[in-house]
Amino acid sequence: MGIDRRRFLKIAGLTVVGAGAAPWLRVLTTSGTAHVAQDSEATSIKKWAMVIDLEKCAQQENCTDCFEACHVVHNVPKVRDPEEEIKWIWQVEFHEAFPDQEHEYTKKALHGKPAIVLCNHCDDPPCTKVCPTKATWRREDGIVMMDYHRCIGCRYCMAACPYGARSFNWQDPRPFIKEVTLDFPTRSKGVVEKCNFCVERLAKGLQPACVEACKEKALVFGDLEDPDSEVRKLLRDQYAIRRKPNLGSNPKVYYTV
Repeated sequence: MGIDRRRFLKIAGLTVVGAGAAPWLRVLTTSGTAHVAQDSEATSIKKWAMVIDLEKCAQQENCTDCFEACHVVHNVPKVRDPEEEIKWIWQVEFHEAFPDQEHEYTKKALHGKPAIVLCNHCDDPPCTKVCPTKATWRREDGIVMMDYHRCIGCRYCMAACPYGARSFNWQDPRPFIKEVTLDFPTRSKGVVEKCNFCVERLAKGLQPACVEACKEKALVFGDLEDPDSEVRKLLRDQYAIRRKPNLGSNPKVYYTV
């Protein structure tokens, strides 16, 4: 009795993840494509996006609440070696995040200040086009996903991503996790990972962990297709920029300045 490789990987992957990762499994179909659980209000969302207020964020120096919340919820290992560091959300200086948009008259509140960066969940993501196993793909609601069981560690997606938003597990990440969160699967050596806009939380009708953790309300998340959503209001009322817009990937993370 034969079994093809794809089906074997599905069965093996589900077995490894186990019952502790049930919320995560609810956002995956057996065919490997993703959907939001039917009992979630997220089923009405057509296109997710995030808006980050850079001035509000800059007011709280050395604040890492959003990083900590994200990394705890998603079992992101604290690997100290910068060459092997795993990160889903982090900071870089403004001029590094927006190399084509800074000038000498940039607002003092932003000049030389760090900017929060993460996966941009692009409308036309170059990472998904190069993956030979379809381990990364874009959902209908715009979220760019990762299937850790399909990932073969070729790192083509990392090379294709113009934002440096993906990390590679050069070693087993589990020893670097202080306390494992059972609601989300841990990864293994040799796979790529990144921000997933908290799909497992969206399936429960919750906001992304980083948004919920921000005391300054500098991060706002919502539906771009809803003209009454908070993200649409912010984008109407304030000037917003995106990272490397000239590349044509159409990022879904906006920054108000």
